[in-house]
Amino acid sequence: MSILIDENTRLVVQGITGGEGTFHTEKMQEYGTKVVAGVTPGKGGQTHLAVPVFNSVEEAVAQEGANAAAIFVPPFFAADAVMEAADAGVKVVVCITEGLPTFDMIKVKQYLQGRD
Repeated sequence: MSILIDENTRLVVQGITGGEGTFHTEKMQEYGTKVVAGVTPGKGGQTHLAVPVFNSVEEAVAQEGANAAAIFVPPFFAADAVMEAADAGVKVVVCITEGLPTFDMIKVKQYLQGRD
């Protein structure tokens, strides 16, 4: 069994300012997860739940050292969110979005092949 997260995990939440992102971020903070950044395009520079919000995952990784991502965005945006996190160098990405189109996930799988 692989351990993918530990006390050194620094989490960025994509979609942090939305309803699902807010709910799950609050629960993760209560549990003790180090939520170091959030991403909502157009809301960079704000804070939400005492977490700095950025316009891109790349900014969150560069400024806060995020090394894992949790994605709470609508199905239409989920595939792009996963690929954005991978492009920013995030090694662990969790996306719980329901209703993702199968072809979107096929595109993501192909995109991620050969990446660490």
